[in-house]
Amino acid sequence: MLAVTDLSKAFHRTVAADRVSFELARGGSLGLVGESGSGKTTIARMLVGLVTPDSGTISVDGRVRGARERGRAARLRRAREIQMVFQDPYVSLDPRLTALECLHSVLRLHGRDRSLAAGLLDQVGLGSREAGARPHQLSGGQRQRLAIARALAVEPAVLVLDEAAAALDVSIQAQILELLAEVRRESGVALLFVSHDLAVVRHLCDDTLVLHRGVVVERGPVERVLAEPEHAYTRLLLDSVPRPGWDPARVTR
Repeated sequence: MLAVTDLSKAFHRTVAADRVSFELARGGSLGLVGESGSGKTTIARMLVGLVTPDSGTISVDGRVRGARERGRAARLRRAREIQMVFQDPYVSLDPRLTALECLHSVLRLHGRDRSLAAGLLDQVGLGSREAGARPHQLSGGQRQRLAIARALAVEPAVLVLDEAAAALDVSIQAQILELLAEVRRESGVALLFVSHDLAVVRHLCDDTLVLHRGVVVERGPVERVLAEPEHAYTRLLLDSVPRPGWDPARVTR
């Protein structure tokens, strides 16, 4: 579904991505792991068109995305291919719109039936009370659920999640991870999960890619990478994982 080949990006003298390549199958799940500054967020932003690569290609369902694609039709097509959920949903939601109005606007933009909004809210665990609330009236977990519903409204092939649970407390984080696992099972959407935490990625992803200063230093099935890390940087990430008071093993894929 998603194929990235030799993707590179530099900002002044800082290399954010150095010939990064990976594939994500339809309905698959891939964790992009690394500490702050490793380049993982830049890669995510290149996938959705917020950052232009210096070189390399991004293909979705066999079609290479052209850097020169312009116009409303091209933007809407790209939006239907890949959607992104950001770490802080508060800054990505329109503060003037209620949850229901937020979904109505997305559905209208893409020519879809507005009546689908109620089902989307239900899918992410939001009810009629939350439907009439604006972002500042929702909790952090509820805002993230709304952001996920908004992304799913266009039925994307790929959902990119940039530290989508990192800003939440551990109990809400577990609920969001479980929600994402359920969404993947029910919809078949492919997930690209950006995180600094290999232990969290383990319970949402099949495979993982470890980035260090823009370079892929290790890749493979999550269970293998966790059990037998080959690179010193991967071992360092594993050793630095905090152990909060919840058990992420309860989250099922």
